[in-house]
Amino acid sequence: MSSSLLRQASSATRAISRSCAFSTSSVVRKDLVQDMYIRELKSYKPTPPAKDAHVGAIKAYSLPPKPQAPALPTDLASELAAYDATEPTKADTKAAAEPVAETKNEAEAFLEFCEREPNQDHHAHH
Repeated sequence: MSSSLLRQASSATRAISRSCAFSTSSVVRKDLVQDMYIRELKSYKPTPPAKDAHVGAIKAYSLPPKPQAPALPTDLASELAAYDATEPTKADTKAAAEPVAETKNEAEAFLEFCEREPNQDHHAHH
């Protein structure tokens, strides 16, 4: 049994020595910045939040008030009579008609301007 153990150990050391002998990688250099960064990350201990930290940020929840049902007027008949007695207001018909007439005049003036023959003096300069 000891001889088989010795054979396995010797074959393992030969395999390791062969792999090391044919290694072509350059010397591994340590990255100092990365090592410092990892060391600082491992040593970082965040401060625990205070127990009352949420007090100013969260408002207490309260239910909205229940809506009230609309109430009917107590004297509905008198209000309907007052509504029927009022005269409807009418818009001033003259004030509404004048801007339409002005736009017709402006439109007709524009059409007349477009239909006029071009000025011959204007084309002579070009």
